[in-house]
Amino acid sequence: MDEVMVALKEDRVNIIGVYGMGGVGKTTMVKQVGANAHRDGLFQHVAMAVISQNPDLRKIQAQIADMLNLKLEEESEAGRAARLRERIMRGKSVLIILDDIWRRIDLSEIGIPSTGSDLDACKSKILLTTRLENVCHVMESQAKVPLNILSEQDSWTLFGRKAGRVMDSPDFHNVAQKIVKECGGLPIALVVVARALGDKDLDEWKEAARQLEMSKPTNLDDDGGVFKCIKLSYDYLKGNSTKPCFLICCLFPEDTDISIEDLVKYGLGQGLFQEANTIEEARGRARSVVKYLKACSLLLDSTEEGGVKMHDVVRDMAILLASSEDDNAFMVQSGSALKEWPTKDSYEAYTAISLMSNEIEELPDGLVCPKLQTLLLQNNNDIQEIPDDFFGSFHSLRVLDLNGADIPSLPPSLGLLRSLRTLCLDCCQSITDISILGKLEKLEILSLRESYIEDLPEELAQLANLRMLDFTMSNNIKSIPPKVISSLSRLEEMYMQGSFADWGLLLEGTSSGANAGFDELTCLHRLNILKVDISDAECMPKTVRFDPNWVNFDICISRKLFTRFMNVHLSRVTAARSRALILDVTINTLPDWFNKVATERTEKLYYIECRGLDNILMEYDQGSLNGLKILLVQSCHQIVHLMDAVTYVPNRPLFPSLEELRVHNLDYLKEICIGQLPPGSLGNMKFLQVEQCNELVNGLLPANLLRRLESLEVLDVSGSYLEDIFRTEGLREGEVVVGKLRELKLDNLPELKNIWNGPTQLAIFHNLKILTVIKCKKLRNLFTYSVAQSLRHLEELWIEYCNGLEGVIGMHEGGDVVERIIFQNLKNLSLQNLPVLRSFYEGDARIECPSLEQLHVQGCPTFRNYTPYFHSRNQFQVNNEQHLLLLRKRLWEQRTFLEENL
Repeated sequence: MDEVMVALKEDRVNIIGVYGMGGVGKTTMVKQVGANAHRDGLFQHVAMAVISQNPDLRKIQAQIADMLNLKLEEESEAGRAARLRERIMRGKSVLIILDDIWRRIDLSEIGIPSTGSDLDACKSKILLTTRLENVCHVMESQAKVPLNILSEQDSWTLFGRKAGRVMDSPDFHNVAQKIVKECGGLPIALVVVARALGDKDLDEWKEAARQLEMSKPTNLDDDGGVFKCIKLSYDYLKGNSTKPCFLICCLFPEDTDISIEDLVKYGLGQGLFQEANTIEEARGRARSVVKYLKACSLLLDSTEEGGVKMHDVVRDMAILLASSEDDNAFMVQSGSALKEWPTKDSYEAYTAISLMSNEIEELPDGLVCPKLQTLLLQNNNDIQEIPDDFFGSFHSLRVLDLNGADIPSLPPSLGLLRSLRTLCLDCCQSITDISILGKLEKLEILSLRESYIEDLPEELAQLANLRMLDFTMSNNIKSIPPKVISSLSRLEEMYMQGSFADWGLLLEGTSSGANAGFDELTCLHRLNILKVDISDAECMPKTVRFDPNWVNFDICISRKLFTRFMNVHLSRVTAARSRALILDVTINTLPDWFNKVATERTEKLYYIECRGLDNILMEYDQGSLNGLKILLVQSCHQIVHLMDAVTYVPNRPLFPSLEELRVHNLDYLKEICIGQLPPGSLGNMKFLQVEQCNELVNGLLPANLLRRLESLEVLDVSGSYLEDIFRTEGLREGEVVVGKLRELKLDNLPELKNIWNGPTQLAIFHNLKILTVIKCKKLRNLFTYSVAQSLRHLEELWIEYCNGLEGVIGMHEGGDVVERIIFQNLKNLSLQNLPVLRSFYEGDARIECPSLEQLHVQGCPTFRNYTPYFHSRNQFQVNNEQHLLLLRKRLWEQRTFLEENL
């Protein structure tokens, strides 16, 4: 690492290459180098991208752009490259890390300046990693740094740290030394083996050492040592589903985020998770397996929620492992930029073929694959036809993924796949007839997300073993024949958000024919997860014979297609285990059975353009919403007082479990609450957001509401004409309010004059950590001196576009001389575009910020000589552009999809 840091400081060096065998720790090292270089001020920006054996140009560009806070909206790769290059040249001082390069790549095609003069001009450098020393040469590295295997001592230290307390026993030392020697100084091998043996007894350690010594893999070159170590860890894996799940992960392209949901679908198709009684239980089992494999260092955390990754070295070894087992062979060429099906002498031995994410255009005739159980061809978007007899010999096939294929029809031979359990046809938008699927009698999982199918065929009723059906965002579906859905007696999960919604209504253009009624869903006794839209509450039956057993649900009742699409977004950001409703009607208009099985059990309730809603307290009483955790009220234009405790006088605590309240676009809202709520009401509410309520002009939180918000942690207010946020009239002396508030965001409040209106001794902001104030042009200062004294835990302060702000802290109310003001924990301070800001404190006190790390002052022409103004024990950075971009990005990414889409 030291050698790389030295090279980065040399003026004559623009490109540094780090090379070494797979698993030696190149990626870990350059990540640490990047962090250190940024921390030490060598570079304002650090951007990193993974290249891999088959570079995906758009993905590489997106990775770099994301770390530079740049959105690439151009369609062409050349246009994206030009935009990225412009950003790098303008950015000044960028360290670009390119990980895992296998051959020469043209940096200009990505958008990276490649000549020495260009890199010098923008004070930037390139740091690359590769397994091959020659790649450093062809990439014109001026400095080449080999990363060798660990020394014996370092190997012992790393192994001991990962193996844990067992290494404290002298009995293990001799055998541990043998094992460490067999790991060959490779960090990945040491970690994998240590994790595998950490909880084993001495006899098992001795047996492991013997296996490592005896193992003699052939034709593996330098990877031989890694192979035997990973095989040892693989052999020690526990659980019937663990090894197959691990091997499924190697079917995905290198450096891909692997969805756990895909593992569930493929695993169930292969017959895994036999101990699970339901798909949801299998999902839980898959999460446990992934957690276990990560603990064994065989899988890695993903950047995507609900995903996982596999190290490229582990993936290579897993492919070898899969083919080394009896009666097992994998053909894996996923993400290899193939344009043709790979030619082999024979395909008869293969049990799994993965050619996903390629550019294959044609599929071969006459393949003989009697053992094939898994075929993954998704993301080959140029496949336009499947030969009629393509699946003719695939008698053992259990999992088939054709997502994204541009095929107009399904071949006749598909109907011969009598062993098929999982079929994925997402985004196959040219297919209009799926009647052949009725022949797949053993099919359990069928996914047709984003299809263009208009009519569901009656043949689907023959899928008696179907457990999961997914038509999400298939919004062309106009008809579902009666008795098709009700015939799927084993169905456990149904997903139809953004899809069909006209349950029981007359077919378009007819006077007698009708769609399947909603009662066909209520009679499915095994259905436990339901995500569906309903165009009108009248579509639901008034009574049902048996109450449905919907353990989890996302149900949208709305006339508006846009609102129904919102349900799709909900499902993307909430777990399958959620219970959520979107309503455009009030609870008293819904059938009693529905209120019993859904409304009373919902945890997330969203009123959007709701007819007849004028008092949310009445809804609470009607729906028995005792377990409600999240509530959104948006565009409900009859509401003047959200909570009216005057016309409806409650006699028990209201919303005791509510954790989040979001109030959006209520054009006539004058107050959030009038009257007195019973003690215990809103007692668990941690998050309050109020957006675009233009008639809301008086104080947002008066005393009657402040008393109840004892757990409030985050307050986000924007787009109204409020004059005050907190109004304390009516509070008793010594009464503590907002004591747990840790984040306050105020944005676009043009009439705001005071954040706190009332006696300053009542303002207790001891736990406030983040304060953001933007576009509040009438604020003269944020707080008085007395209120500011309570900001003892403030860590981040961001103020922007407050045109009237003269000082952050006002003068001491008592007129006493203040010698110093201390913000003990303030780390990040950003003052942006404040044209009349003269000082931080309107008096002459010394401002002490002993923890300050980052200071940003821009667009403040009357606030000068600010660098020595803030006294810190740290050597804080001033106007670090990358840090500012990260802060700004986080500021806006804190909003959930609701803020982005509603």
